[in-house]
Amino acid sequence: MMPLLLSINVDHVATLRNARGGRFPDPVAAAKLCLSAGAEGITIHLREDRRHIRDQDVERMKAEVPAKLNLEMAATEEMVAIAIRVMPEAVCLVPEKRQELTTEGGLDVLRSGPGFAQAIQRLTGAGIRTSIFVEADRAQIEAAARLGANCIELHTGTYADAMPSERPVHLTRLAQGARDAAAAGLLCHAGHGLDFDCIGGVAALPEVSEVSIGHFLIGQSVFEGLPSAVRRMRDLIDAARHSQG
Repeated sequence: MMPLLLSINVDHVATLRNARGGRFPDPVAAAKLCLSAGAEGITIHLREDRRHIRDQDVERMKAEVPAKLNLEMAATEEMVAIAIRVMPEAVCLVPEKRQELTTEGGLDVLRSGPGFAQAIQRLTGAGIRTSIFVEADRAQIEAAARLGANCIELHTGTYADAMPSERPVHLTRLAQGARDAAAAGLLCHAGHGLDFDCIGGVAALPEVSEVSIGHFLIGQSVFEGLPSAVRRMRDLIDAARHSQG
C-alpha cells in the first residue's frame, strides 16, 4: 500500500495572530514545526476576505517552507492569478461563502460554469496539480475527471461529525468514493474535521494518498504543543495504514 501523506492546515495559527494583530504566532514558524514532527506538506486557505491567511503568508510559505504547499482557494479570477504567480505545488478548489465559519461541503462540479473549467485549465496548464473538494459521489467525481482535474479531495466532515456508531455507513460511502476516484484516473485525498478518534478509518482506505488536517491539531496544540499533536496524528495514521498490510 502506498504511504499516506499528512498535510497540516495552519490557517488557524493565522486566525490567532489576527485576533491581536502583529506577527505572532507566525503560521510559517508553525508550518516548520509541523514538518519537523512528521508532516509532509502544508495546506493554507486564502479566502476572499483574508480572515486568516493573507497574501504575504502565501508568499512566505512558498519561499521559506521546504515542503509541498497546497493552496486551498475559490475558483475566482483573483485567486487563479495569485496561484499562477506564487506557483504552489498544488491547489485545491473549494466552495466559499462569505458567511460560513468553515467549508461546509463539497463543490457541486456538475453545476459549475465555464469559468470553473477555465480555472482548472489555467492552473493545470501552469503545471500546478489541481484538486477539487467534493462529496463522495460518483457523478461529482467523474465530472471532476472530465474537467481535467488531477485529483479530488473527499469531504470527510459528515463522517467526522457523526456519532461513533454511525460512522461506518459514512466510511463505506467514502471508501466507494475513493474507489471511484481511482477508476476515473484521479489521485484521491481526504480531509475536513478529522481528529485522533476518527482518522483511522480514513487512513486505512488504500486509494487515499493524502489527508489534510488543520483545526483539530491547532486546537490540540494548545494543550500538548504542536509537535506532539502532529506526532500523535502521524503515529495513528501509520498504524492504520500498516494494519492494512
